[in-house]
Amino acid sequence: MPEENRKERVDRELIELLNELRVALPGVQVLFAFLLIVPFSQRFAQITSPQRVAYFTAFACTSAATALLIAPSTYHRLRFRQKDKERMLFTANKLTIAGTVLLALAISAVVFLVTDVLFHAAWAALVTAVNAGWFAWFWYGLPLTRKGVPEDLPG
Repeated sequence: MPEENRKERVDRELIELLNELRVALPGVQVLFAFLLIVPFSQRFAQITSPQRVAYFTAFACTSAATALLIAPSTYHRLRFRQKDKERMLFTANKLTIAGTVLLALAISAVVFLVTDVLFHAAWAALVTAVNAGWFAWFWYGLPLTRKGVPEDLPG
């Protein structure tokens, strides 16, 4: 396989990033839709103050994650043929990482809320901590521990 030049690499990396966003966006959109209807259910008025905080945290983080995860596509459309694709790629990468951090926080807040409603705050705290650790490891820890691997290795 011939080596790709800088433009080809940037084009490929941008396509990869936009494809990765196609995986994350449906999840964040479904979560946001769920969070939009929750306050209109009859039991919502009965939730405790910590549960309200967890709900609002999830709602706000999901909203912000949605903005950050859609931003690279909008950026790409607005800067179309402006010859700054590499800068756009680096910016989009940062936006995507920030969006996934907010998504992980939102999911953890939802896990706390649901577990607290179903069981007890102590269980909710434990399950949420395990959930947050799970996301932290698989989304950030694992990839960051592999950053010294040579590029010529597969995957």
